[in-house]
Parts: sequence; C-alpha cells; structure tokens
Amino acid sequence: MVLFEHPGAENTRAALALALDAANKHGLDIVVSTTGGGTVPPLLEMAREAGYSGRIVAVTHAFGSREKGKNLLAPEKMQEFRDNGVTLVTAAHALSGAERGLSRKYSGIYPVEIVANTLRMLGQGTKVCVEIAMMALDNGAIAYGRQVIAVGGTGRGADTVCRLTPDYTADLLGTRIHEILCKPSLEDDA
Repeated sequence: MVLFEHPGAENTRAALALALDAANKHGLDIVVSTTGGGTVPPLLEMAREAGYSGRIVAVTHAFGSREKGKNLLAPEKMQEFRDNGVTLVTAAHALSGAERGLSRKYSGIYPVEIVANTLRMLGQGTKVCVEIAMMALDNGAIAYGRQVIAVGGTGRGADTVCRLTPDYTADLLGTRIHEILCKPSLEDDA
C-alpha cells in the first residue's frame, strides 16, 4: 500500500496510476468520485496511455447536495464525460442520504452514519470508495458480485484507491474491501 504524506489533490495522478495499474492487472471496472469534474479528465488521458479498455463510472454528488435543484457538476461536463464513454451515476449518497436529514432535524446519529464514520477511521477517501461503489451498483452501472477499483478522495482530487466488491446499499454490510492500494496518512488529522 502506498501511504501519501498528506491528503488531497496533490496525490491525484499517483492515485490514478495505481488505480489503472490494478484495473488492468485484474481486468476490473473503475468507479471514480467526482464533484466538479476535475478527476475524470486526467483519468481518461491516463487510461488511453495505459491501454485501459474497461468501463469508467463517475459518481457525482446528488442533485441538491449543496443547492436545491442543482448539481455541482456542470451539465456541459456531464455531456463531455458521456461523449468520452464515461458512465455517470448521480444518486442519493449511500452512506448519508435520508439519514442525514433525520440527524440534522433530530440532533442524533443513526446506524448508517455510524458505518460512514467508522470507515472514515481509515480516511475520508476510504468511505468515499465504499459509498460510490455501492451507488454505482444500486444504479446498475456495474455488475453485481464483481470486484471494482474505486477511487475517492479527501476534499478535491483523488488520494485513495481500493479494490473492493460492493453490495447493494440495502445490504451494505456485505461489501468487502479486498485491498487499499493507497491512502493518505492520518497523522496530521489528530
């Protein structure tokens, strides 16, 4: 496992290289998180250079996550990604969604939020990798029972890559993380 000194976008190209290497080695699809669309173009460029021919699924934030009726990924970017063969998934976040609405209203914490926070013990990107893989599976963008390479991050960019087999959100505890290929050190988060 590669351990980055700091979290964030500075690790994007290295994380994507590890993701592509593992995806090519194991013949797996890549599921990548994207908020504003910055991680997908370098992934596409590097995929062409690496001869990667598998599926790339980009999972966006849900509509209304920051502003009602809007998505953080511009419609032009969405179309650009589709034109380049990327499958887009936009859905409620698997590890927050409706539960976050309840916890905000009633000032509590609920089981799915506990799972999300437990995954964050390994880093924000690890939580994101699990979440986006389940969202892609729920959406039918990836096959059930197959491993994928998931790429997530802390804030902007990519800094975490996992090889995992997601289960549907309704069966989230069936998800299995087989390998963490890279992640940032959490020492500076203490």
